[in-house]
Amino acid sequence: MDSKWLSIVPFLIAIPIAMKTKQVLPGLFAGLLVGSYLLKPTLTGGLEEMIGYLVSGLIDPGNIRILLFLYAFSGLIGMIKISGGIRGFVEEASTRIHTKREALILTYLSTLGTFAAPSFRFVTIAPIMRALLKKVKMSTQELGFVIETTATPVIVLIPIATAFVGYMTSIVDLAVKNEHIHADPYRLFIQSIPFNFFSFVMILVGIYLSFFHRSKSTEDTDPTMIGKESESDEDDWHSCDPAVGKDLPSKPWNLLIPLALIVSLTLVFTWWDGYQKEKGVLGAFIKADVMMAMLAALLLTSILAFVWLRIQKMKTAELLNSFIIGGNEMMSVIVLLAVVWGLSSVTEKLGFTEFITEHAGWIPPSVVVPILFLFGGAISYFIGSAWGTWGILMPLGVSMSYAAHISLPLVIGAVFASGTFGAFASPLSDDTNTIARILNLSVMKYARYKLKPALIAAGITALLYGVTVLFM
Repeated sequence: MDSKWLSIVPFLIAIPIAMKTKQVLPGLFAGLLVGSYLLKPTLTGGLEEMIGYLVSGLIDPGNIRILLFLYAFSGLIGMIKISGGIRGFVEEASTRIHTKREALILTYLSTLGTFAAPSFRFVTIAPIMRALLKKVKMSTQELGFVIETTATPVIVLIPIATAFVGYMTSIVDLAVKNEHIHADPYRLFIQSIPFNFFSFVMILVGIYLSFFHRSKSTEDTDPTMIGKESESDEDDWHSCDPAVGKDLPSKPWNLLIPLALIVSLTLVFTWWDGYQKEKGVLGAFIKADVMMAMLAALLLTSILAFVWLRIQKMKTAELLNSFIIGGNEMMSVIVLLAVVWGLSSVTEKLGFTEFITEHAGWIPPSVVVPILFLFGGAISYFIGSAWGTWGILMPLGVSMSYAAHISLPLVIGAVFASGTFGAFASPLSDDTNTIARILNLSVMKYARYKLKPALIAAGITALLYGVTVLFM
């Protein structure tokens, strides 16, 4: 009897547990543990197998580079916060903005310098908008919605210098290796960007709400909040997040200089790495090892930022502690990655790729991508994690793409779009909870407010995938 069907058991365990617990890690861990015991069903055999897969994933040179990138990136942001870079930027911007249009234009333009991560973007731009609530004359729910459309939906489309790039590339790399597909994972990620339709739709919705929609009320629908924000927000916005606290210095250049450095150095190092393999600008960028270039640029930026802040008389111990505390904020993501790598290896050993290839032929190719997006959107909504959804769904998506002969970048884009939906719409997501906290909103009421436009965007996205498949 064919035992390859056992390869889907870890996923059948992981997804329901993640949805039930509202946490992705317990589900993935349970799936990994069960898969390990299916491979080695003895008293300690499963545990030994699981440990082996976890260790092998962590010691892989490519994976180590990704972990270093994530930790150092978050550490650099930690130094920027403690040095007053974010507080200084918020104060400087809030004193220069006088109209709603100026405030909204700043929201979009600031993406150029604050696209590192959604949480980083929120603590940079949301306090500005909270301080300007009287001038903006939008309900705080509308304001939060507009800010969020410039966060995760935008950041997942940016191919360099973000906290997402390393993780997204790693997930793609893992999935294509399982299928024995010889392709550059970063290049596949780049090719998938135009197919993240949900992000593009949400950005357009945000632009519409910002510049073309007339708000019926300048207050939230929550009657207990009416009038409160307009009276006090300008005075107490410093308390909305530790990154803008009154105890920090106010130095906007401590934000702007490191961010400009990391972007420019990434471009220079990427060109230089590729130039040694292929002459010409375009050829150099195509041949470059972008992940290595980004890691080198990040480490050099961190060193230069440390020196820059020491010149400002900041204490070495304070800077080191802020770097470590910032980096430790990524530990949950690093653990998640380790478990995702292990789960993918276990299911591949059980025959997941062969099972999908043999049994997915009955599904019409025209519906594979829309169903994959909707299924992933449902998972991401109930677990509130884009990264967890990508880790669960990408191996399945790439396997189905291979079996149904569908464009690989299209499927990868659909998987990334499905996770983006959950990060944006779910009441459990970090995005929803962070913006609600900073703007002093009820999490559930705010989540309900943005669910309808998010569902409309998801419906449009599914239709776009259905049409796109017909022409590819």
